[in-house]
Amino acid sequence: MSRIARTRVSLGVVLTLCVLILGSCGVKQATAGPAAFPPAAVDVTPVAEENVQIHSEWVATLDGSVNAQIQPQVTGYVVQQNYQEGSFVRKGQVLFGIDPRPLQAIVDQAKAQVAQAESQVAQAESQVVQAESQVAQTTAQLGKAQLDVKRDTPLAKARAIAQGQIETEIQALAAAEAAVKASQANVATSRAGVKTALAAVGAAKANLAQAELNLQFTQVRSLVDGVAGIAQTQIGNLVKTDTVLTTVSQVDPVRVYFPISEKEYLNLAGMKNSGEVGNLLNNPKAQALELILTNGQTYAHKGRILFADRQVDPQTGTIRIAAAFPNPGNVLRPGQFGRIRALTSEKSAALLIPQRAVTELQGKYQVAVVAADNKVQLRTVTLGPAMQSRYVVTSGLKAGERVVVEGLAKAMDGSTVAPTTVKAQE
Repeated sequence: MSRIARTRVSLGVVLTLCVLILGSCGVKQATAGPAAFPPAAVDVTPVAEENVQIHSEWVATLDGSVNAQIQPQVTGYVVQQNYQEGSFVRKGQVLFGIDPRPLQAIVDQAKAQVAQAESQVAQAESQVVQAESQVAQTTAQLGKAQLDVKRDTPLAKARAIAQGQIETEIQALAAAEAAVKASQANVATSRAGVKTALAAVGAAKANLAQAELNLQFTQVRSLVDGVAGIAQTQIGNLVKTDTVLTTVSQVDPVRVYFPISEKEYLNLAGMKNSGEVGNLLNNPKAQALELILTNGQTYAHKGRILFADRQVDPQTGTIRIAAAFPNPGNVLRPGQFGRIRALTSEKSAALLIPQRAVTELQGKYQVAVVAADNKVQLRTVTLGPAMQSRYVVTSGLKAGERVVVEGLAKAMDGSTVAPTTVKAQE
């Protein structure tokens, strides 16, 4: 065999061996298939069953229990400001002074009018005395004339005296009677004059009292104990009775207002179970209110519910609730915001899961439940109120079932996982 033929035979053998080897490798690879991946590692926690207290929160605004607008009761120029803005003032404390000179002049004039009216009373009383004296005189004259006529009438009939004398005495009697009536009328007129003069004195004294009261009103005083606000006017300004000088707010206790829904009101008022209204105000647990301030801190003092507003707002469907909180030191001020937190119900054997175990999809809530065989089942649940970092579950779960809290992206429905049980954080 030639050298070339031997080379061709060797190449054929090599090629045959390569084909056999490659074929063998392909068969083995097809038989083994793709490499298997280990189960995904996830953290799970069991569904807890506990007796819980349900709290609700509402947005709240703070206001003074009394907000007294300080307005002058007389017109005049402001000449004094006697308080420090933002400070605590007492009821009756003078806050502003109005120029008293015009009103002092009116007081002096009213005093003069009182004195004049009193002098007129004295004059009228003197006239009454004179009129009564005149009545006494005319009465005496009338008595004498009556005696004369009575004595001389029989004598005139007996012609013991002249007829002209008796006629003169009769005329004197008629004149005396007329004089008595005139003097009595004069007494009545004088006494009426006294009454008129006394009425004038009363009117003058009333004017004086009003003038003195207006003079006192030049000292504008606080109507309540509280914190006085910024002055709305300055010294030298002309103020009238409709001018607001400042506002004094009574902030201890401070008033807190918060709206609740109509449904919440009916539940808290007891209509859901008993059909009676009033438990909202009388339930001592509902009155233990907490105030959470805008800095996240919980106010140190507890509050209580005062009353519910008279009606539900038809635009918002809420009813306004008023509460009171102690405010020593006047730290809380009107206009602040916060949140009211209150115990609204208690639930026994409630099911609790961490909030991070819940996912929302198209308005529905789901959790990944790991069964005993470590298979994942996506389950729709109904959530109740939030309890700090946990949710109350009202349907869809049972106590002790394991829910995924970490690695939710790996927990596919029907997949097998490698769970690690962790403690739920409350």
